[in-house]
Amino acid sequence: GAGPGCAARNRLTAMWRRVERVLWGPLSLALRARSTSSRASFAASQASPPPSSHGFCFELSAQQQEFQATARKFTREEVVPAAAEYDRSGEYPVPIIKRAWELGLMNGHIPESCGGMGLGVFDSCLISEELAYGCTGIQTAIETNSLGQMPVVLAGNKSQQKKYLGRMTEEPLMCAYCVTEPGAGSDVAGIMTRAEKKGNEYVINGQKMWITNGGKANWYFLLARSHPDPKTSAGKAFTGFIVDADTPGIQVGRKEMNMGQRCSDTRGIVFEDVRVPADNVLIEEGAGFKIAMGAFDKTRPAVASGAVGLAQRAMDEATKYALERKTFGRLLVEHQAVSFMLAEMAMKVELARLGYQRAAWEIDQGRRNTYHASIAKAYAGDIANQVAADAVQILGGNGYNTDYPVEKLMRDAKIYQIYEGTAQIQRMIIAREHIDMFQQ
Repeated sequence: GAGPGCAARNRLTAMWRRVERVLWGPLSLALRARSTSSRASFAASQASPPPSSHGFCFELSAQQQEFQATARKFTREEVVPAAAEYDRSGEYPVPIIKRAWELGLMNGHIPESCGGMGLGVFDSCLISEELAYGCTGIQTAIETNSLGQMPVVLAGNKSQQKKYLGRMTEEPLMCAYCVTEPGAGSDVAGIMTRAEKKGNEYVINGQKMWITNGGKANWYFLLARSHPDPKTSAGKAFTGFIVDADTPGIQVGRKEMNMGQRCSDTRGIVFEDVRVPADNVLIEEGAGFKIAMGAFDKTRPAVASGAVGLAQRAMDEATKYALERKTFGRLLVEHQAVSFMLAEMAMKVELARLGYQRAAWEIDQGRRNTYHASIAKAYAGDIANQVAADAVQILGGNGYNTDYPVEKLMRDAKIYQIYEGTAQIQRMIIAREHIDMFQQ
């Protein structure tokens, strides 16, 4: 209608039109002069696209698309419907793990020489993101196999690889990464479990804690202190072992009931006079710390991809709800406050996905990716928590209720800031790597 406000808006509109003519007049002439050659160049580029080797390419290969599609179909049809019940019961998801194994959705990085597919980290991350979309408890149980196997992939001799990796391709077996202790989490150098050499064996005594797949593993990667001098540097003090889970002296503790990811199997394990043959030492005595830490460069991108899968699910659930629920006579999504929350979610998910893909790509190119792996893991873990919490907020009271999936996502997300290196440890690594690069 007419009035002072309307007149003011008309004057403002007229002013901006004059500004546009001044700014865009000369530019439009130049653009018109170039339009013919631009159209010709564009047509040529469409007829003969440049090869991806000339620069960045965000297109997945046909094989990668197939992996992704298979994992997505399996997740939507078999993981999503079962996730809530596994969360309630805490039961280990044996049928789903067996099916994932049959489809080739786990152990993909095992070398072809051992009967595996020999997939790169990037390919494995694509699968992990899809599985995590359905349930990160199930995805963690599957992905922990990668962590347990990675020291053997990186440092095992042919005999060790054939024996311990080969069996994983013959039946759906699990393994575990035994490093953390009750008094040594982030401070890996504080490990107290000891390995004493006696003849052609090592006798191991100590206690491990928070071992995922601890009660389901067929074998463990174990890090123990083999040098008796407590002042010996971490790079020489520890040895990595492959330990069969049925070795006498191993006592598996009760299943821990955690805040989230409840169907994964997490336990404490006691080693009492456990005898391990010297043939099960990885590389040599004293090489264990470097092996254990080196595995993280390959596994942290996959952890980050799991966090992205969770965040994507949270964003999808929040978007679906916002497109259905009405308040004040309007859909939730039509309220700017809610739509801006969804926009923030989208920004975080997309950037976290690019982060883990960069980290995975770097290591697949044969380059050290410690810097990118820690960035990917830290950022994806943080945004998974933020996006899941915002999803609960958008669903309101329903989000706080177990009839909707987002409260589970919020509980499941927290561990991404803790396991495989806390959010704070990742920042320490990033700062160290950044300063080193800057000073070079």
